[in-house]
Amino acid sequence: MTVADLMKHLSVADPSARVRLAINPFFAMAHKMGAVIVGADHDGRPVVYLAEDAKAVQYGNLPRPVAEALTWMPPVGPPARGRRLRAVSDGDTSRDTP
Repeated sequence: MTVADLMKHLSVADPSARVRLAINPFFAMAHKMGAVIVGADHDGRPVVYLAEDAKAVQYGNLPRPVAEALTWMPPVGPPARGRRLRAVSDGDTSRDTP
């Protein structure tokens, strides 16, 4: 992603919206945005680094719809219909009767 790509994505967002970093799909947490640093990579090419806020490392769990949009979690559908459950008591031994 380039700065132009990022600007294009941000241009449709509400300018008053907060910015959070979504990091690590295996432990999906939202991190507060800290510094924006313009530097260079190991080959000397220009890179913009987005850092997390050192005072508040994790903001909380990443909202599920965001994790799903990132494909870090599968979408959750409604439970399957048609399965009928019946109430049982502690002494009930008949498992096969509906």
